[in-house]
Amino acid sequence: MSDPIEQGAVLVLDEIIRRAARAKASDVHLEPKRDRLNVRFRVDGEMVEEQSVPIDIALEVVSRVKVLARMDIAERRLPQDGQLTLSPNGELVHLRASTFPSSLGEKLVLRILSGQTLIPFDKLGLEPISQAVVRELVDRPQGFIVASGPTGAGKTSTLYSFLRLIDTRRTNVMTLEDPIEIELPQITQGQTNIKAGFTFATGLRAILRQDPDVIMVGEIRDAETAGIALQASLTGHLVLSTLHTSDAVESVVRLVDLGVEPWIIANALTAVLSQRLVRIVCKSCQEEVTVQEPIVDGEETIIPAGSKIMRARGCAQCLRTGYKGRTGIFEVVVVDDDMREMVKAKASPREYRQLLRKRGIASLRRVGLQHVRDGITTIDEVVRVTT
Repeated sequence: MSDPIEQGAVLVLDEIIRRAARAKASDVHLEPKRDRLNVRFRVDGEMVEEQSVPIDIALEVVSRVKVLARMDIAERRLPQDGQLTLSPNGELVHLRASTFPSSLGEKLVLRILSGQTLIPFDKLGLEPISQAVVRELVDRPQGFIVASGPTGAGKTSTLYSFLRLIDTRRTNVMTLEDPIEIELPQITQGQTNIKAGFTFATGLRAILRQDPDVIMVGEIRDAETAGIALQASLTGHLVLSTLHTSDAVESVVRLVDLGVEPWIIANALTAVLSQRLVRIVCKSCQEEVTVQEPIVDGEETIIPAGSKIMRARGCAQCLRTGYKGRTGIFEVVVVDDDMREMVKAKASPREYRQLLRKRGIASLRRVGLQHVRDGITTIDEVVRVTT
């Protein structure tokens, strides 16, 4: 007979993962406290408290994860990571586990690697006009498209959905990622390995010898990677990548700041998308309210006074958060001749912003407020992600 505490740990872990999968959580946090193991889920980008695990079984739950993820069960002073698979509902759930030694014991974070996170292009949240623009850009034989935003803004999901627009039977699509988030069977995906010396820069050089048509680089982190990626787009490849910047203007400025020759950036860069994820107000408990004061963006009124908009309340359906699911808001900037001249002249962010205003390109906040007007999300949510 196995130990009843051990059996209990098996059941507890299965139950936590079952609830996390049902709530469509992206991560499960198991945090050691003096009297319990705290359990929190990240759902739609926000942390949600769950029922905690009693202290007498907490160590066994952590040990079970470490055994399944092939970690050293005796090592509690160093961080470790691994992968495991559970089937709490009879359906396989793939998890990436990482431990972190804290003053009260090991904290565990389980990332749920769900295959269904591959979002179809038309469900990203792009406006119809922007969708048409992006389709045309992805159809081109060469160019450099950058998706920008903070961690967790959905940049990689956006690039994956762009790759799905490409006819992979007629083109050689190769990626270099850290790590591979979703496996796409029709293309060749590579994963960097810093310890082995397989960096973004060395990987990109190797990809260029593999006769590629389309290259996706997980992230531009340094001048060397940026330089190779931009040169690749000038020599007849379509290159997609991401940058950790707050908006489209910051992305262009960052590429210049990295030290790549401005004329290379000006000639290679075709478009910059800046994005955020906003939570969708829960349809089961949303509440209609009337706007007292007009809501403006700069000079323009986006939501006039007296308009009806939605407010989040919270119910059992949405784990009391008031929101269920997320959608993207996007600022799409196609690089035109005026912008190329500005890049070559190393223009300031203010000058770029003036140009975008003149071109009538909607800022992230404006796009977000349009979603509020359409009853998709709330003002609080738009302000939260665009400040």
